[in-house]
Amino acid sequence: MQIAASKIISLIDAKQPVEVRAAAVTVLGEVGGRDAGVASALVAALGDNEAEVRLRAVRAAGKLRIEKALPRLAERLKIGGAEGEAAAEATAHIGAKGTALLREMLHKVVPGLRRYVAAALARAGVAGDGSDLDVLADADPNVVDAAVSALIAAIPTLSDKQRELLTDALVRLGTGRKTRLAPASEAGVLRLAGLLDDERLAPLLWERVLPPHPPQARANALQSLGKWVAGVPGKDERERLFQCAADSDFRVVAPALTMLDRMPMNEKLAAGFIELLHAPDIAARRVAMNKVGDRDTQEVVDAMLAQVKHPDRAYRQDVLDRLAKTERGRKGLGKSLKETESSDDAWNLAKVLVPHVQADPEAWMDELFPVAAAHIEAGADQRANPVLFAMREGSTAGLRDRLDKRATALVKKKEFEKAHQFHRVLARDPAIGFPIRLGMAACGLKVSSKDLDDTARGHDHSLHDFAIVAAADQAAVLAHLEKTPWLDAEDLYYLGFHFAESSGLREFGGEVLKLLIKKYGKTKLASSAKNKLKSVK
Repeated sequence: MQIAASKIISLIDAKQPVEVRAAAVTVLGEVGGRDAGVASALVAALGDNEAEVRLRAVRAAGKLRIEKALPRLAERLKIGGAEGEAAAEATAHIGAKGTALLREMLHKVVPGLRRYVAAALARAGVAGDGSDLDVLADADPNVVDAAVSALIAAIPTLSDKQRELLTDALVRLGTGRKTRLAPASEAGVLRLAGLLDDERLAPLLWERVLPPHPPQARANALQSLGKWVAGVPGKDERERLFQCAADSDFRVVAPALTMLDRMPMNEKLAAGFIELLHAPDIAARRVAMNKVGDRDTQEVVDAMLAQVKHPDRAYRQDVLDRLAKTERGRKGLGKSLKETESSDDAWNLAKVLVPHVQADPEAWMDELFPVAAAHIEAGADQRANPVLFAMREGSTAGLRDRLDKRATALVKKKEFEKAHQFHRVLARDPAIGFPIRLGMAACGLKVSSKDLDDTARGHDHSLHDFAIVAAADQAAVLAHLEKTPWLDAEDLYYLGFHFAESSGLREFGGEVLKLLIKKYGKTKLASSAKNKLKSVK
């Protein structure tokens, strides 16, 4: 072996071609053993003029653990590039003196080279006694990131003993420290913990799922715990998961929701999911709605009703559909429809309620009609229309009867303006019969401006209604006018004047003027009615 080594060493001479020198260095790294001559030759090769020879010498020095190569390796490390990275790895392989040198150099080299040193120390840590794994607690985030990346790549190849060593180091770094780990270190420790599949790390992870730990660290902890939480965890862990799911940072929300969503639903979880219906993130609300949205309890209904104005249209519709499936939910929707001030919200609620109003129209009429009536009397058509729509879809005839009864009651109280508002709603129904249209025409006449101008009369809806009923049954109309005490001389004169000039209903107009003369014979309007009758003969 000695003779063979010396012959190979001779091939490293500067007079030899580059390819020969490089190959010789590689061979020495494989067969050199503890030969002093080999060590000296390789140290010398570290100063070769050719980068390829130097790079192979670096690797050989690390493989043979040549301690006297450390100063030269330190120089190569400072150069950076492929040589710098290889020099860091080689230095770490040399042993305690090598790792001591790396720790000394860690913050003396430029920031770009620290990644090489950190990665080498991390790999040396799992290969040694674990002390060099303290690099994970370094103050430089780039150093921590390099160490974590190196360990992640190494984990699949670690032996059981090395995995245990790394687990012990993570527990040591994550617990019992007087000062808290920096965010990068915290996240790195938890990321590694999640890859080790060692349940001894669970307490460390649970401890870090809540503030004040940084969001990324919390997210890493939750992701790691996800592989161990199969059933329903203990009370403290459940509360932590619900708190995380209600967080404003989706990095934390997502893994917590994943665990909660796959848990079998039971009473222990109900309160937590109800609270999640108020979570900032819509994803959390959706999961909660899928878990408890079908429960017919007041707590669930109140929480769901708070969602009916959510800006997300699809989610809002899902909430409405869920509420409509339970008795308390439907009552809550009815209450919301009565109380909401927004026309858009009212329409959304009304459309959801339609199938249920159709199933029990009378009950819903009792619930909703007073609200619609109040809006109609106030002239708030935009608010009344959604409520009227829901009732009309339930029973058109039932709504028509209630509107007519309300209008009739108001006429009896001589509240003609309010009654007229109900008649305007009734006029939208093409199926209203003769009696309703006659009452509507009379009330409309009472509130009319009674402007005798041709154009004004052409736009008067009450005259249009009288034309319809008079064409159908003049006698009935005249009888109604005669027995209606609140229609005065001015009302009758205006009506008779208009139709006396109408080619189709001139006779009806004349009869109305005659009725005026009969009821108010000594008045000025009666005299005008007589003159009008003479002029139209």
